[in-house]
Amino acid sequence: MSKGEPDRQLLHLVFGGELKKLDRIEFRDLEALDIVGIFPNYRTAYDAWKEAAQRTVDDAQTRYFIVHLHRLLDPETDPDGRAGPGD
Repeated sequence: MSKGEPDRQLLHLVFGGELKKLDRIEFRDLEALDIVGIFPNYRTAYDAWKEAAQRTVDDAQTRYFIVHLHRLLDPETDPDGRAGPGD
């Protein structure tokens, strides 16, 4: 990106909840999931994830995750959000 040009929006979802078992990702109660939010880039999503995870550090069954929504919305992009080889 050139100077002064805003970063490309790469959406990330942060959410979490109580797991049934620690050895797999299956939530105890889907209605009780904590949807922290959708963020415009990984850095802000990571900061939100870290804050949520730290709030629940004493609850071993609760886990938070970052989902790279931009990869689901546009699977042709690489992890950095750039267009794939065909573009």
